[in-house]
Amino acid sequence: MSKMYRVAVLVGSLRKDSINRKVAKALIGLAPASLELGFAEIGDLPLYNQDNDENPPEAWTAFRERIRAADALLFVTPEYNRSVPGPLKNALDVGSRPYGQSAWDGKPGAVVSASPGAIGGFGANHHLRQSLVFLNVPAMQQPEVYLGGADKLFGGDGKIASEGTRTFLQKFMHAFADWIAANAKPASAAF
Repeated sequence: MSKMYRVAVLVGSLRKDSINRKVAKALIGLAPASLELGFAEIGDLPLYNQDNDENPPEAWTAFRERIRAADALLFVTPEYNRSVPGPLKNALDVGSRPYGQSAWDGKPGAVVSASPGAIGGFGANHHLRQSLVFLNVPAMQQPEVYLGGADKLFGGDGKIASEGTRTFLQKFMHAFADWIAANAKPASAAF
């Protein structure tokens, strides 16, 4: 029996009908059996303020514990102004503090970006990767995923309509499982 890896899924968009949340759900459905994926919600995290490090809000503590409990991280994000959305950047900051106690440290990750635009969130994808380097999150290099025209990817049933896109994303998830197996350290808590 192969090892089961727990993956925290972070979606950069907070919108109820988010394209990126749809992509994340599709990725979860295409994942191999060795991955247990669950959302790590970022929408209710108070803005990071170092003044609160000694007495952190409960939402920060719960979020940090959720990330620490994961073996790996999957980021699915749109692009806002050639970067990641503010709530996702805030989640990175909350999880990385207090200094020296980063919940992100050493967890293998992958980045998927999706956008109605033609370049599929390329700027956000690479900007996020810059932050992940500093946070010591080894991000999978290949295959890269930039889903352009993502607003047209889904059928009326909420599933990916294109067989080619579905196959590509399934291969991505299998490559991600291999990446995790090669880079994971034991998680520190229950998922």
